[in-house]
Amino acid sequence: MSFAWYRRRSAASYGSTMGTGVSSSLRERTVGGLHDFILGEVLTRVSARGRRALDLGAGSGALAVRLRQLGFEILAVDVDREQFKPDVPFLPMDLEAQDLAACLGKGSFDLVTAIEIIEHLENPIAFLRSVRSLLRPEGLAVVTTPNMENAPNRVKFLLTGKLHMMDECVPCHISPIFHDLFVREYVRRAGLVVRGYLAFPPDGYKQVRHAWALSLLGRLLPGDAVPGDVHVFVLSPASS
Repeated sequence: MSFAWYRRRSAASYGSTMGTGVSSSLRERTVGGLHDFILGEVLTRVSARGRRALDLGAGSGALAVRLRQLGFEILAVDVDREQFKPDVPFLPMDLEAQDLAACLGKGSFDLVTAIEIIEHLENPIAFLRSVRSLLRPEGLAVVTTPNMENAPNRVKFLLTGKLHMMDECVPCHISPIFHDLFVREYVRRAGLVVRGYLAFPPDGYKQVRHAWALSLLGRLLPGDAVPGDVHVFVLSPASS
């Protein structure tokens, strides 16, 4: 499955609305439009009929509802039961529990989503190993996380020695994920492979001031992860 064509899409194509039939009370705890982007660029291209999906770190349940609308048999998991609102199967669990995969069912899911979760965890590689164990051999995982290598972050780190979305303003973010290291080491150690990579927004930034100027700067900087506020990784189990 190739996602190389994603760069041709305009960031304006993805709004911050929830989508038809989803209650406005189910707030997306992400960059506005990220759920729409993931559904449009990845999940609507995956057959949902008769497939099981697991939404890890489900938050309010906004994405879980949309996965169910696509036709997946969905299970939502989060450490916090209070914020989860919809009538969707739910289990409260610590996402860093060593027995996470055993409790949820090893090799039981065709799709695992972890949207803006991995940066909250103490051991990202252990979490990815759990994701690998949960997936069926032909399954897919979609993992997103703030982009540490984009042009705004490079400028911020140069000037302040701090990373955007990883400073004292966001104390719950404790594990920055860097594109090169993630692709080169994290997924390999977890028994996964990268099937596709996308940036959101695909051609700019939504979370910073002077985004137009930073977009121009980004064209001069090296690396695959210069554009976008968010990394979107599409993963699958490595062949044995």
